[in-house]
Amino acid sequence: QVQLVESGGGSVQAGGSLSLSCSVSANTTSPICMAWFRQAPGKEREGVATINNIGRTTYADPVKGRFTISLDNTKNTLYLLMNSLKPEDTAMYSCAANQGLLAARFCSVTNRNYAYWGQGTQVTVSS
Repeated sequence: QVQLVESGGGSVQAGGSLSLSCSVSANTTSPICMAWFRQAPGKEREGVATINNIGRTTYADPVKGRFTISLDNTKNTLYLLMNSLKPEDTAMYSCAANQGLLAARFCSVTNRNYAYWGQGTQVTVSS
């Protein structure tokens, strides 16, 4: 069982930055796929970014060039640095994880099936 705990959400004006963290109760040097998802009110949950244990990343088109996902294996912590925030980035952000070689190999923002989820942290961007 992997436990995930997010922190770092909040409110910011458009153009500002926020950094989210996700504490992982697993060894992230082992094969693993970590992801950030978001869900806005009335919308489907969407993948934002993924990273595996060897640092390969994928991003959803709306956040490319603005968001950066990273994984600190020494702290077993996942991060999401969000720059140039827009009102449409407002959502509940959650981290997710899948363990194993296949999960790490096929770690992609298009995959929505994750075994472990955090409780989420709210990000609100005002115009």
